Amino acid sequence: MAFNFWSRSKTTSRGGVAEELAPAVGIIPSEEDYDPAPQEILEADPLRAMFQQERFNLILKDRATWKSHPDWSEVEQQASGHLDRQMAIVPEGRASLLRTLTEVPDAEVIDANVPSFLMDIHAVTNDRYQLFVDAGGYDDLSLWPESVWTHLIQFRDQTGQPGPRYWRHGRHDQRLSRHPVVGVCWYEASAFARWIGQRLPTEPEWQLAASWRIVSDTDVLYRFPWGDAMDRKKCNIWASQVCSTVPVDSYEHGAAPNSVVQLIGNVWEWVESDLDIVTEEGVQILGEMTMKSARGGAFDTYFESQCTALFRSGFNALTRAHNLGFRCALSLTDAHWLGKGTE
Repeated sequence: MAFNFWSRSKTTSRGGVAEELAPAVGIIPSEEDYDPAPQEILEADPLRAMFQQERFNLILKDRATWKSHPDWSEVEQQASGHLDRQMAIVPEGRASLLRTLTEVPDAEVIDANVPSFLMDIHAVTNDRYQLFVDAGGYDDLSLWPESVWTHLIQFRDQTGQPGPRYWRHGRHDQRLSRHPVVGVCWYEASAFARWIGQRLPTEPEWQLAASWRIVSDTDVLYRFPWGDAMDRKKCNIWASQVCSTVPVDSYEHGAAPNSVVQLIGNVWEWVESDLDIVTEEGVQILGEMTMKSARGGAFDTYFESQCTALFRSGFNALTRAHNLGFRCALSLTDAHWLGKGTE
């Protein structure tokens, strides 16, 4: 199948690490006001069930298992179409990661050449993450590194059920179905990505997607997906005065050239990479536990200097914040619907 290239309270920073503050009013509906999403009933047929769960790349990766299924041709075509609309290609380029907390003259940078890859056009939503929870993702140890098994009991919602921190009774509020899932730590984000046959983007990949420094005749580095100047009408940050998350398909006019939206604002996004930054004096920033990078700023990020394609920050990998979500990525070699993946 041919791939459509053009598939179109505030946060502060302390030591380069985004500080978790209390959720803004309305982020967590009260129990009386909660409107739980109904559970989807999966079909008995395992292939159809996987399709309902939107595990499209895994279906196509395992085509040898399914090709004798009577519905295979139809499912293969539909799964390929979903992925073609869900992901966009980020062309080969370069990312120059600042080593320091802030942009200063002659700051040390780490240059990385980034091969072309695929990135989700939207952040992962509550309704999409619900499929993972309903499938027993928190009980499937194959999705989690052994080092975090003892922490799985902590990954509970407001009522003690497995799931994101701000859900209730294992259900998201259906009024927020198309909002980005929040209240998930780095390990939860990574487990979901593995469950659908994808991964988190690396930090250089995320920055390339947001700065659009692609290989071309002109070496242009943008500070924002839409250009070089902040525009509060193109992203959801504190200055936009929305004061909460918005659906993931909002702010399309603030998208990158390949239509990937909300790389700036709405929620911080976990990426695969460890946080590796130093102070302006060259002192390594270390946390008490593993620190993972998060990029892009959120709806309650007060300082606009943190809402750029270049600003680096991060959290303890176990942080489950109200303004922290993620999106998935994929190497071209693993894009099985493009006919380039390994069999």
